[in-house]
Amino acid sequence: MFLVNSFLKGGGGGGGGGGLGGGLGNVLGGLISGGGGGGGGGGGGGGGGGGGGGTAMRILGGVISAISEAAAQYNPEPPPPRTHYSNIEANESEEVRQFRRLFAQLAGEDMEVSATELMNILNKVVTRHPDLKTDGFGIDTCRSMVAVMDSDTTGKLGFEEFKYLWNNIKKWQTIYKQFDIDCSGTIGSSELPGAFEAAGFHLNEHLYNMIIRRYSDEEGNMDFDNFISCLVRLDAMFRAFKSLDKDGTGQIQVNIQEWLQLTMYS
Repeated sequence: MFLVNSFLKGGGGGGGGGGLGGGLGNVLGGLISGGGGGGGGGGGGGGGGGGGGGTAMRILGGVISAISEAAAQYNPEPPPPRTHYSNIEANESEEVRQFRRLFAQLAGEDMEVSATELMNILNKVVTRHPDLKTDGFGIDTCRSMVAVMDSDTTGKLGFEEFKYLWNNIKKWQTIYKQFDIDCSGTIGSSELPGAFEAAGFHLNEHLYNMIIRRYSDEEGNMDFDNFISCLVRLDAMFRAFKSLDKDGTGQIQVNIQEWLQLTMYS
């Protein structure tokens, strides 16, 4: 909750997805295909004494320094604040109204999308795109996506949260295809920096190496679900950092409770 409440304060938001007609499969395929409209961490360990503690602090210091440098260059539009489904603005476009109706079908009676529902939605979509190499979105990946967007810690996504996440996934899917230069269905280590920069993330070599070790296979190739999972986490962490770095110094201070809330529910 600490993470999301920090970066959901900004207000404003992206547009709805396109291609909203037809059955569920066609609707979802249209939303994540090239056509249609679209808008736009790590856990800390307790240190022991001696050399082990010093090594851990050096590693942590390097990671925080790298994140602060990258966060200074990351300027996405903030996601909109959470609003009740019934609060439909009179000036909503027909496209957004259609997306809202789609959301109602996907979310069910509680009008929220759970991690399991998100997993089912995403896996139905990727089956329509054989050019995207993926093992499928797992439940842990989808729990992480929900957690970093969940402003009230209900464990589910409301309409605005889901729309923001969906528009990002749609945008990142386009980037993924663009930078899969060899048409392998994956993003190789040499293709990764260009793809991340196109998504708005300017990272140093140290962070790229960490990301490759965490999200890529043994040959350094990243498939689609890991690419999306990584960008969702980066987006959330950079937003949280920027919201805490109120004076723009590139440094933040958090207490142990804030640190645990920031890292454990993400």
